[in-house]
Amino acid sequence: MGIKNSIVPGGLYFMTMTVVEWVDVFIRPVYKHIIVDALKFCQEKKGLKLYAWCLMSNHLHWIAAAEESKSLSDILRDFKGFTSRQLIKAIQAESESRKQWMLHRFEFNAKLNSKVRHYKLWQEGNEAKELISNEFIKQKLNYIHQNPVRTEIVAEPEHYLYSSAGNYAGLGGQLQVEFLD
Repeated sequence: MGIKNSIVPGGLYFMTMTVVEWVDVFIRPVYKHIIVDALKFCQEKKGLKLYAWCLMSNHLHWIAAAEESKSLSDILRDFKGFTSRQLIKAIQAESESRKQWMLHRFEFNAKLNSKVRHYKLWQEGNEAKELISNEFIKQKLNYIHQNPVRTEIVAEPEHYLYSSAGNYAGLGGQLQVEFLD
């Protein structure tokens, strides 16, 4: 699970993690909760400093950094590995109308990568972009929070449950975030 751009320790990054073939996995709450719970675990136990996030139907955006002495690359690797395994188990266990099709897509993608044994859920790379200017930070924060508005899921970003937009609007959210100025 290589990182497309190198991640500098202590840096603040905008990243996108995308499901292979843009498969719309995150349309059922059970799958969304796996991501939220894994992010929470990474915050509490792995040193993830989460500043913004948004989970869409087939990808996850975040602005994050790692606590001092922790590696964002390691956190990301562990997050993707854990969520892949948990999501595959959930898909196999659910009464999912697309179960066979999704598992086939993930199995097919695994065969394309000699490092993966059974199923490959996440695409390689993460489009890691270091945020070094206030203007770039504001642009990416707005991009993340406007994602569900652009796709017409909600009219206002703070109404989307699987995002930090509610935190920034003073409404709270499913995850604690550190605010960007």
